[in-house]
Amino acid sequence: MRIAFFNPQGNFDPQDLYWTEHADFGGQLVYVKELALAMGELGIEADILTRLIDDPHWPGFSSELDWYPGNPNVRIIRIPFGGPDFLPKEQLWPHLHEYVRGIEAFYGREGLRPTFVTTHYGDGGISGAMFQEQTAIPYSFTAHSLGAQKLEKFEPSPENMENLDRRFQFSKRLTAERITMANAAVHFVSTNQERYEQYSHPYYQGAVDVEDDRRFAVAPPGVNTNVFNPEPGPSDEVVTWRVNEVMRRDLSEERLSYPCIVAASRLDAKKNHIGLVRAYGQSQALQDNANLVITLRGINDPFQDYSRAKPGEKEVLAQIMAAVKEYGLEGKICMFSINSQQELASCYRVFARQRSAFTLTSVYEPFGLAPIEAMACGLPAVVTKNGGPSEVLREGDRHFGVLVDPTSTEDIARGLLDVLGSEKRFTEYQEAGKERVFSTYTWKQTAQRYIDTIEDILRQKEQGRTFAATPIPDFFWTGRGDVTIQWQFESDGGK
Repeated sequence: MRIAFFNPQGNFDPQDLYWTEHADFGGQLVYVKELALAMGELGIEADILTRLIDDPHWPGFSSELDWYPGNPNVRIIRIPFGGPDFLPKEQLWPHLHEYVRGIEAFYGREGLRPTFVTTHYGDGGISGAMFQEQTAIPYSFTAHSLGAQKLEKFEPSPENMENLDRRFQFSKRLTAERITMANAAVHFVSTNQERYEQYSHPYYQGAVDVEDDRRFAVAPPGVNTNVFNPEPGPSDEVVTWRVNEVMRRDLSEERLSYPCIVAASRLDAKKNHIGLVRAYGQSQALQDNANLVITLRGINDPFQDYSRAKPGEKEVLAQIMAAVKEYGLEGKICMFSINSQQELASCYRVFARQRSAFTLTSVYEPFGLAPIEAMACGLPAVVTKNGGPSEVLREGDRHFGVLVDPTSTEDIARGLLDVLGSEKRFTEYQEAGKERVFSTYTWKQTAQRYIDTIEDILRQKEQGRTFAATPIPDFFWTGRGDVTIQWQFESDGGK
C-alpha cells in the first residue's frame, strides 16, 4: 500500500533544517515526518508531498526527491508551485491547484498512484479534496489546528474583521476546512476533546457530524522513542557540560544543586511563559525549592542580548525580563538555546537526574506533544488543563501528571509544588509518566491506528461507499477571484 501525505507548506528534509525558526516549521512537520517514518517501518510506502523551494534565504529544498536515511519506504517529493521563493502558508491558497496538478503529473510520470491520501492542515485538506475529485482516491483529514479557534482568539468584530481576514485569509481557510470536512473519508484527531469541541464549532455546522463514528478516529501523536527516552544518549555528555556552564552563568552558586522547573516551548504569547514566570515570582515556596529554566531556540543568553529575536519573541522576552526585575528573580532563572531534538532529549535527562519537573502553561494546547517527550525522558509533567492534555495526563481515576489552570498563578504554583515538594510524589509522577508514554504514545502505535482505519475505509470503498459530498469552488481550481464569507456579529463577540 502506498499512502501519500499532502502537506503543501513546510520544509521536509533529512536534516530537519530550520525547524521552529518559522511559524510554519513547527509541530505539524514533526507529526507528518514521524508518522510517515513509522508507517515505512511497518512496510507502507509513504510519500510526503510538499513544496519545492529554491530560495537563497531558505536553502535545502530545491531538489524534487529526497529520502530519510535508513528508511527507503519513505520519500520526500517536492512539487514546484507558487514560484521558487518561500511563501508563508497564508499566501499558498491561490496556488494549490498548481500543487494538485503537479502531484497528478508526478505520479503520471511514474506510472502509479497512491492507494490513499492523508492530508494535513486546511491547505493539505482542500488539496486532497481536489485530488479526490480528479482521481476518486479517498483521503483523510488531520487538521492539526482549525481556523475557527484561531479566529476566536483575535476576538473578531466589525472593526477588525477585514484586517484579520486580509492577514490570515480566514475566508479561504474556513471555506477550505468545511469542504475538506464534508468530503473526507475520516478525520484523524488527537483526542476526543478535539472531535467534540473543535469540530462542533458553529463555523463548521453542516460540514461534518461529530456524532458519526465512521467519520472520526482518535490517533494521538507519538514520541520518537529513539530520541526521547530515559537511557543516556550520545549528546548527553556535551549537553551536561553546556547546561552546567549556563547554570553557573545565570544562577547563584548556592542554588546550582536545586531541582529545576523546565519550560521548553517556542516563545509565543499563547504558550503563556509570562504566567509561569509570575507564578514562580509570586511563590516563595517554589523559589525555595527550585530554579526556573526556559529553553530557547537560537538565543543563548537573552539576559545580555535578544535583539536578533523575532518580534513576537522579543515581546515575550520583554515581559519575562520585566517580571524578573519585578519579583527579584535574578540568580534564580536560567535561559539558553537548545538547537535540536537530540539536545532537547539530553537536556531533559540532565534535569531528570536533578529531580526536576517539566511544565507547559499554555492558555490552550490542542494536544501537547512536548509534555510526553519530557515524560519519556523521566521528567514529571505539570501542564495546562485546557485542551488535549486533560486526556493525555488523566484516564479515569489515574493521573499521569498534574493539570493546572493556566490563568491562575496560584494553581500553577500548586501543581509544581505537588511534584517538587515531595520526593514520594516526584517518583510516583515520574514512573507514571514514563508508563503512560511507552504504553500509549509511540509513533508505531499512531501509525498502526492510521493503517487499520485506512484499510477499513478501503474495504468500505470496495463495498460501494462514496465520500465526495461537496463540490470544490472555482477559486481553488483557478486561483483567480476570491472566496468571501458573510460575517455576522453579536454584541457578545464574533459569530
